[in-house]
Amino acid sequence: MVQAAARQTAAGEITTLLGRGATFEGKLTFEGTVRIDGRFKGEVFTEDTLVIGEGAVVEAQLEVGEVIVQGTVVGNIVAKRSIEIHAPGRVKGDLHTPSLQIDKGVIFEGRSFMEAATQPPRAATQPGAQQPQPQKPTPVK
Repeated sequence: MVQAAARQTAAGEITTLLGRGATFEGKLTFEGTVRIDGRFKGEVFTEDTLVIGEGAVVEAQLEVGEVIVQGTVVGNIVAKRSIEIHAPGRVKGDLHTPSLQIDKGVIFEGRSFMEAATQPPRAATQPGAQQPQPQKPTPVK
């Protein structure tokens, strides 16, 4: 069931809402600001802003301009501008962004990379993906 309500477009206003109780699975691409308060599973691609509201559960790979998290995200996030995680937010996955804000009370399990938000290798973007193992040093005799 998908409940999406279009809103008037203006700077900073939410253009689309996936409300509480709504569930959506698939690939989401958009312009403007989208807020998710329900459940979403899949992929999100945008140059703009994604807001994940308190109580939302998102299991997805996110490639966004910026993201504001107050709910739960399981998956890696690549943000070209910024990532903000506010309490009671929970994120399990790797973060790639030039600007990162994590508030007190947030649960974050993963790695953060703060170089310019370049696209990480595809294999590294999958949660649980095999990471290359470092070679063990050869003993010197």
